[in-house]
Amino acid sequence: MSVWIKRGNYNHEYHHKQSQYVVKEYSSSEAMEERYEYKTHARIQDVVRMKVLDKYVREGPMIRGPKFLARLRSHTVFENTPVKLFCTVEGFPMPVVKWYRDGVILDESSGRYLVESKGGIHSLEIPRCSTDDTAQYTAVAGNMHGQASSQASVVVKRFKQEEESCPYAWLPFTAAMLPKIHYTKINITFVEKFGPVFASEGGSATLTASMTLNPNLANLQPEAQWYRDDTRLFDSKWVKIETGRGVTTLTLPNLFKDDEGLYTLRMVTKGGTAEHSAFVSVADGPPPVPNAPGAPMDIKIHDANRDYVIVSWKPPNTTTEGPILGYFVDKCEVGTENWTQCNDHPIKICKYPVTGLFEGHSFYFRVRAVNSHGISKASRMSDPIAALDPTEFEKLHAKKLGGKLDVVSYHDDVEAEGKPPGAPSGIRASETDRTYVVLSWKAPAYSNKAPMWYYIEKCLVDSGAWQRVNTQVPIRSPRYAVFDLAEGKQYQFRVLSANIYGNSEPSEPTEPIETLELKGVPSAPGQVIATRETDTSVLIQWAPPKEPNNLIGYYIDQCVKGSKDWTSANHKPHRNTKFVVSGLTKGETYVFRVQAINELGLSDESQESSPLTVKAALTTPSAPYDIALLNCDGHSMVLNWKKPLHSGGAKIKEYYVDKRRSGTTMWREIHIPPITERLYKVEGLTEGAVYQFQVHGANLAGLGSASNHSADFTCEAWTMPEPGPAYDLTFTEVRDNSLVVEWQKPVYAGSGAITGYHVEYAKRGTSEWTTVNQTAVSHRFLKVTSLEAGTSYVFRVRGVNAAGVGMASLASDPVTAKAVAGSQEVSCVVDQKSGDIVLSFESCQMNEGSQFIWKKDYKEITDFSKGVVIKTEGNHSKLIFKNADKEDFGTFSVSVTNTDGVSSSYAISAEELAKMLALSYDIRHPIIPLKSELAYKILERGRMRFWLQAEEISSNVTYKFFANNKELSGADPNKMGHDVSTGIIEFIMDHFTEENEGTFTCQITDGGGKAQSSLVLIGDAFKAALAEADYQRREYIRVKEGPHFSEFLSLHVGDDCSVTLVCKVANLKKESVFHWFKEDTEIIPDVKPDLGSGVCKLPIKLFSLKTAGVYKATISDDRGQDMSQIDISGKVFDDAINKISQLAGASAAQLVINCTATGIQLQCHMKYYTSEMNITWYHGETKLSHTDKVMIGGTPSMATMEVIEPTERDKGPYSIVITDPENSHKRTLDLSGDVYEKAFAEFQKLKAEAYAEKNRGKVVGGLPDVVTIMEKKTLSLTCTVCGDPKPQVSWLKNGAEVEPGDQYVVSLDQGKFASLTIKGVSMEDSGRYTMIVQNKYGGESVDIVVSVYRHGEKIPEAKPTLTPKTIIPPKLPIEIPQPKTQPAPSPAPSAPSPAPPKSPAGRGVKSPTPTRRK
Repeated sequence: MSVWIKRGNYNHEYHHKQSQYVVKEYSSSEAMEERYEYKTHARIQDVVRMKVLDKYVREGPMIRGPKFLARLRSHTVFENTPVKLFCTVEGFPMPVVKWYRDGVILDESSGRYLVESKGGIHSLEIPRCSTDDTAQYTAVAGNMHGQASSQASVVVKRFKQEEESCPYAWLPFTAAMLPKIHYTKINITFVEKFGPVFASEGGSATLTASMTLNPNLANLQPEAQWYRDDTRLFDSKWVKIETGRGVTTLTLPNLFKDDEGLYTLRMVTKGGTAEHSAFVSVADGPPPVPNAPGAPMDIKIHDANRDYVIVSWKPPNTTTEGPILGYFVDKCEVGTENWTQCNDHPIKICKYPVTGLFEGHSFYFRVRAVNSHGISKASRMSDPIAALDPTEFEKLHAKKLGGKLDVVSYHDDVEAEGKPPGAPSGIRASETDRTYVVLSWKAPAYSNKAPMWYYIEKCLVDSGAWQRVNTQVPIRSPRYAVFDLAEGKQYQFRVLSANIYGNSEPSEPTEPIETLELKGVPSAPGQVIATRETDTSVLIQWAPPKEPNNLIGYYIDQCVKGSKDWTSANHKPHRNTKFVVSGLTKGETYVFRVQAINELGLSDESQESSPLTVKAALTTPSAPYDIALLNCDGHSMVLNWKKPLHSGGAKIKEYYVDKRRSGTTMWREIHIPPITERLYKVEGLTEGAVYQFQVHGANLAGLGSASNHSADFTCEAWTMPEPGPAYDLTFTEVRDNSLVVEWQKPVYAGSGAITGYHVEYAKRGTSEWTTVNQTAVSHRFLKVTSLEAGTSYVFRVRGVNAAGVGMASLASDPVTAKAVAGSQEVSCVVDQKSGDIVLSFESCQMNEGSQFIWKKDYKEITDFSKGVVIKTEGNHSKLIFKNADKEDFGTFSVSVTNTDGVSSSYAISAEELAKMLALSYDIRHPIIPLKSELAYKILERGRMRFWLQAEEISSNVTYKFFANNKELSGADPNKMGHDVSTGIIEFIMDHFTEENEGTFTCQITDGGGKAQSSLVLIGDAFKAALAEADYQRREYIRVKEGPHFSEFLSLHVGDDCSVTLVCKVANLKKESVFHWFKEDTEIIPDVKPDLGSGVCKLPIKLFSLKTAGVYKATISDDRGQDMSQIDISGKVFDDAINKISQLAGASAAQLVINCTATGIQLQCHMKYYTSEMNITWYHGETKLSHTDKVMIGGTPSMATMEVIEPTERDKGPYSIVITDPENSHKRTLDLSGDVYEKAFAEFQKLKAEAYAEKNRGKVVGGLPDVVTIMEKKTLSLTCTVCGDPKPQVSWLKNGAEVEPGDQYVVSLDQGKFASLTIKGVSMEDSGRYTMIVQNKYGGESVDIVVSVYRHGEKIPEAKPTLTPKTIIPPKLPIEIPQPKTQPAPSPAPSAPSPAPPKSPAGRGVKSPTPTRRK
C-alpha cells in the first residue's frame, strides 16, 4: 500500500516506516511501453535532482566508481611537433587521474609534459616530441570506490625518414593513427613581459604580457595558458584572465598567500609554444594585533561524509613573530555569513576533523593561527563542500505497476520484508591519524528492499572488550571515520550490517591498527648553497632533512650580511629543495637559511649559507647577428656583423667564423686562432661561388650559439663606381626628440674618395625612408632632430663620392626616441682654484664593467700629451684641460658602457673657449678677493666714511684712496686705516661738499695680489649723499640746541588690539607746543599730549585701510621746530595688521550661530576685527568667498559669515582660520543635525517675520497729530497707506468704531489713499480718532486728536498727548507665498501680439527658499 506525503518529510526511524513513492502515470500506447526503460531511468534522475535541491547540496549526479566517458586515442606525429592526449572521466567523489608511460608513473616535474585537469576533462601534452617519447601512455582514474584506466600509444617519426616499426602496432587504435601533418609555424615574440611581483595580502596584482605574432592569422591565434607552479589556472573568483589583440592579462583581485608561486604564461600554437615565467610573492598583510602570526594557507577538505569532514592546511612562516601555539577552525554554511568556531581550544597540528555537520548542507571552512600575542587573520576560505552520503544515488530503484504506473522510491522508504543482511567483509583502514581512523569495507550482497545500515565496533588489542562506536547519524556508506581514539594505541575494528529485521554477524576484525604518535617537527635541512643567477635574484639549494616526518615543504629566509633582520623569501611552503629568491638589491651581500615544516610546525633553522653578493652569473654570449658583406674582389670577402645583444656578464673576447657553400650542410671553420674584431676578410674563395657564413661569440664562460646564417653572398668582384655600404651604426645621446648616429666608413670606396654621407631613417615596421641631411656631411656622425617622442626608428647610411650616392648600409637595430630615465647632461666649468677647464658628467646608471668613453668630435680621445686628463670616481667622470689653448673647441661627448645608452655631449664654441681661457688666466693670476666693494656711510656731523672689505689681508697691506684720480690725504682732519682681523679698509672725509662729486677709488696691494674698487657718486646719487650729510650736520646742531624728537613716531599695537602712534620729545620748555597731523590736516585728540612726561600718544580708532595714511607730529617753540612723520601703509600697515591678527586670533571664541531674516549667520567674537586681517572661512574643505550666497564681514568685535537662504547642501562643518605670520587659529562648528534644524527653523521664523513686517499694513504719512477746526466746517483726515496684500482701513472714535453715514464718509482710493471726512463738525465730534491699517501680515494704528471750537472763540492751543503708533501683530502662522511656475513659452505668433501686463511684484519669480523636505 502506498500513501502520499509532502516532499522533504524524511523520517530516520528504522521501524514502522511509511512508504514514500513518486508516482507518474504514463500513456497506454505501445510506443510509450517500448520506451519504459528509458523513462524509468529519467524518473530516477529527476528524483535525484529533487533530493539534492531539498538538501541545498550543489553537487552533480553521484556515481560510485570512475568511468571513462571519452577514452584516450593513439597518435602518430613527427619529431619536434606537439601531441595532446585527452580523456573524460566521471565519478563521485571526483576521481584523481594519474599518468603512466610504459607502466611507469610519469615525472611531471621534468618539464617535458604538461598535465591539465578541468572538471572531468584531463589531458597530457608533449609540447615538443622526440623519438624517445614513443611509448604506451595510460591514464588511471581512481577514487574511494575503485579504479578505471585507458591506454593509447604515441609514435614519433623522424622527419623525411621511413616509418619505423611501432612496438604497439597490435593495439586496436593503430588504425586511427594520424597522417602526416604540416603545421603553420607561428613565431611569437614577447614585446613586454611581466616581472617579479612583490605584494601583500589583501592587495591585488596584475601580470600582463604583450606579444607580436608572425604571421598574424585571424583563424590561427595562439592559446594563452596561465600556470601557477605548473597548475593550470582558469577564470574564477580568485583569478581573472583576459586575452586578445596580442595582449594577455592575469589579475589576482584579492591576494592571499595561496596565490604565491611561479607564474608561467604559455602561448600555445600548433607549431610549438612560447613561454615566460616570473615569481609572485605575497607577504603577510598587517596583523590584527602587533606580532600576531600570519594566516594559514592551502585549506583542503578530505573525506566528506554525512556529518563530518576532515580539514587540513599549511602553517605560516614565523621569522620575527613568536611560535605558533595552535589553530582555530571556523565553518560557515553556504548562503549565510555566520562563521562559527569549530574547536574550543587551539589544536597544534595542521589537520582537524570537523563533526556535527547537517546532512545535505554545504559549508565553507577557514583557519586562524594563534600565538602568545594574538590571533592571525583568517585564511582564504575553502571551496564549498557538501555533507552528504556518497551512496545516496544507489538507494533508488524503480518498479512498474500494472503497466501504466512507474514508481521510483528510496530503498529506505519501501515497506520492509525479508531477513537481516549478511556480514560486511574486507574491512581495512584507508587513513590513520593520531586520534582517528578512516575505515572502508565491502558491503554484503544485498537484494532486500528494506534499508540497510552499519554499526562499527572497536576494541583495544588484547583487551577483548568490544565497544560500539556512537555515531551521530546512521552509517549508510561503506566508509566512515572513527574519532576520539587514543594516540599511539593499537585497535581492532569490526562492522555489522543491519536492517529492520535484525543485525548481521560481525565482520572479521581488522588487523591491529595503531594510531599515529607525534614524531615532532622535521629535523633541520642540510647545507644551504647560494649561487648567482641574475643581478636581482639568487638560486638557493639545500639538502633535505634527515627526518622529514611527513614533510610539507620549506620556508626560506634572507638577511643582509651583518644585520639580524631576517625576512621571508617565500610565504607559502615550497616543495622542492631549490628556490630562486627574487627582488634582491644588486651589489648587496646576503645570507640565507631554510626551515622545514610539517603538520606540527617549523623545524630548527638550517645553518646559514655563505655570504653571497648579488650580481648576474656568467653565461655564454648570445648569438651575433646581421652578417653584412662590405667588399668582394672575386677571391675574398670582407664581412662585418653585429655583436651579441647579451654578453653573458663578461667581455666578448673572440669570434669564430664558419663558411659553407650555399645548398650544403657542412660548416667549416675559416680561421685559427679566433679573431677579436667584428671585421674580417675571408680569403681563398672561389670566384663565382655562392657562400653562406655564420659567426660564434665567446667569453670566459665559453662559446656562444651560432648566428643565423648570412644571406647568399656571390664571390664576384665589386666594380661599381659608387661607395660600398657603411657599417657599425651606433647611437648616443638618445633623447625624446633627437639622437646622434655614428658609423664607420665603407671598406669599398668606389672609383674615388668618399666626400660625404647621407643619413636616412624610417619608422619601425615601415619602408618609407626619409633623408635627414640633403647636403652630405663629411664627418661620420650626425645629430638627428625633430623625432617623435616614444617612436621607434631604424637608420641607414649611404656614402657619397664623385660618382654618386653609394649602397645603403644594413638597417640599424630599432632605436626609440626616449631619454634614459634620470639622464643628465655634460657640464662645463672653470675650476675656481686651479683654473682648469673641466667637463664633468654624472651617470644615472652604473653596472659591473661600466666605463666612461670620452670623445672629441665623436673620435675617442687617446692623446693625453697636451695635459688632457680623464678622472673618474664612481658614477662621476671629468675631462680636465690642464693647458687648454684656443684650438680646443669642438663637440666633446661621453658615453657609459654596459648601460642602457647613457651618454651626453657639450659643444664648446671658439667664443666660449676664449671667455673660459680669460677666466682661467684670472684664476691663475689671482687678485685680492673682496667681500664688499667700495661703499660709503655718513657719520655724525656729516662726515663721510668710504670703506671696503677684503676676504683676507695681511699686516703688510698697503692702499691708496683717490677722488677723481687725485690721491686723498689721510692727515687731519681726515682719517685712514684698516683692520687685519676683519679685512676692512676705510677713509673718513671730515667735510663732504659739492666739490667732491665724481669717482672714488681704492687701490690695494698685499704681497703679489692686487685689488681695486671704485664708487661713482654723481647725479642723483651724489645729491642724495650730500643731502644726507647736510641733514646729519643740522641734526647734530638741532639736538644740541632746540626741542626735538628723542624717539620718532612709531606704531604700537596693544594687547587689546588698540593701535596707537607714540613718540618721545626732549629739550622742552613751558612754551613748547605739540601738534598732530594726518595728510597735513591737524588732528585734535581727545586727550592733550603729556609733554611733561615726554611721551606723546595718538590712539587710532577702528584701525583699517580707511585710517591709513601719512601722520605727522611737530614740536616747536621760539628756539625752533622739529618734525617726525610716519607713513602708515605698505609694510608698516601690514605689520600692524599681522600683530592684530595674532592677538585677535588668540582671543577668538568658538563659533556661535545667529540667525537673521536672510540666512544663518556664524559669529566669531574676538578682541578686534577688520576686513584687512587674513581671515578665511571654510565649508568642509572648500574655501568660501564673498558672494550673493555667502556674505562675509563683521563688526569691530566679531567676524561673521552668513549663508543666505540656506539649503540642505549648506549643511556640514564650518570653520574660520585666522592667520598671522607665525601661527594660524582655527575655530569650527558643525552645522548639521539638530544644530542645523534649529538654526534653519529660527531663520524661517525670522524670515517670515521680516516678510510680514515688510508687507504689513502701514501708514506712510499725511495724518497730523492734532487737528483744530471750527464748528460746522468739514474735516477731512487723509493719509497714504501701504501693504501687500492691500490693507483694510477702519476708523475709531474714542475707541468706538466709526459708522459711515451722511456725516462720516470713509474711503480707500486705489488701496493706498485712506480718508475720513466729517461733514459739519460739531462740538460732539471732538475727541481721539484712531485709524487702523491692517492686512494678514499685521498692521498699525495711529491716533489723531480733533478739537472743535465755536465761531468767535479763541482757537485752542494744540497740546498733543498722543501715544506712539501701535503695531498690530500678524496672523499666525505667517504664510510666505510660494512662486508660481510660469508656463513654457509658446511659439512666436505670425503677427505681433499686444504685450501682456506686467506681473505684480513677487509673482512669477521663484522663491529663494525651497520647500524643505520632511
